[in-house]
Amino acid sequence: MNLNDLTRLSETYRTGLLEDTLSFWTGRCVDREHGGFTFCLDRQGNLYDTDKGMWQQGRFTWMLGTLYCQVQRRPEWLDLAKHGVEFIRKHGFDEDGRMFFIVTKEGDPLRKRRYVFTETFTTTAFAAYARAANDERAGEQALELFRLVVRYLTTPGLLPPRHMPRTRDYRGLATPIVVLGTAQELQKISDDPILDEWIERSIDDIEKYHLHDEFEAVLETVSPQGAFIDHHEGRTLNPGHAIEAGWFVLREALRRGHDPQLTRLGTTIVDWAWRWGWDEQYGGMIYFRDVLNKPFTEYWHDMKFWWPQNETIIANLLAYYLTDDPKYAQRHRLIHEWTYQHFPDREFGEWFGYLHRDGRVSTDVKGNLWKGPFHLPRMQLYAWRLCEAILEKRKSGRETPASEIF
Repeated sequence: MNLNDLTRLSETYRTGLLEDTLSFWTGRCVDREHGGFTFCLDRQGNLYDTDKGMWQQGRFTWMLGTLYCQVQRRPEWLDLAKHGVEFIRKHGFDEDGRMFFIVTKEGDPLRKRRYVFTETFTTTAFAAYARAANDERAGEQALELFRLVVRYLTTPGLLPPRHMPRTRDYRGLATPIVVLGTAQELQKISDDPILDEWIERSIDDIEKYHLHDEFEAVLETVSPQGAFIDHHEGRTLNPGHAIEAGWFVLREALRRGHDPQLTRLGTTIVDWAWRWGWDEQYGGMIYFRDVLNKPFTEYWHDMKFWWPQNETIIANLLAYYLTDDPKYAQRHRLIHEWTYQHFPDREFGEWFGYLHRDGRVSTDVKGNLWKGPFHLPRMQLYAWRLCEAILEKRKSGRETPASEIF
């Protein structure tokens, strides 16, 4: 990467975030009548379903608060973050303190899941809003909700099991990844020791249980002791998910002043995920692989979703910033060029989310209960910041601290 490349990339990410992605969503998804945001938008940005995913409310609220703190103190961003927080406070919680997953446009509950991911994304939303608005109550709510997540994760029987534990029990990669990212966001407003504890615990869980040297792979699902399970779920690899774990670990390495052990761990995860995920035939990151190369049952296994490409862009830029290893610059070039060739909608704005393996558009919706303004704008923000940090390092030798990037 030369200076011209970095300058061009920085501008691509910055303008994509501020002039395309954000304007697409803020101009269309805000529900002024009932509160919150509606994310089920078609290609042109028209609403095709009014149900509201509560974890998406948290994700976008986090994004808005983060942009207000890290990019520019625009009043409209703070107002929209408040709009999201108010809807979440009013309609997001059940009587037991847990959260609903989907609600109607009016906020009436439709579905509640056994997972605690709505709670974790809402934790980050409250934390970002607390930082942006100096809202002490939101900061307290963020920590209280994180403690509730911890209680549910550590108290046997509070969360119903996904399988029959007496027959075959599982440990999943999603939980330590999400808890790690959530605790890192909370550290922006709090020095509560529970956060360091769960950052350490989450990284240790990822390394101890899910990294398997015999496959050079990060397994999505293992036994409670970390053993390989030779069944469909145990053989599943999700390279985009693994690479997200990798850059969360690398972010922690940067926060700790280029911690060498965490840098090695993070780059190992990124390397393994790239090896399994990059499609040598068509380009892009593939969705699922079987670690023994046996048949995969999900029909979307070889599709190209938007978010693994987003995570791979961040991961390789961050790995390059930490190590100066040119292989990460080369990988970033490959994933950036393929992604920006296929995903952006140059006619109506924002990105397509779901492509066939060869890059053809599968469905042209811009949003649903899974895709909304989170992975893409987060990538654009962090990739922009990382390019600026690499430029600064090249020009002045100054290292940019993690707090100025993330």
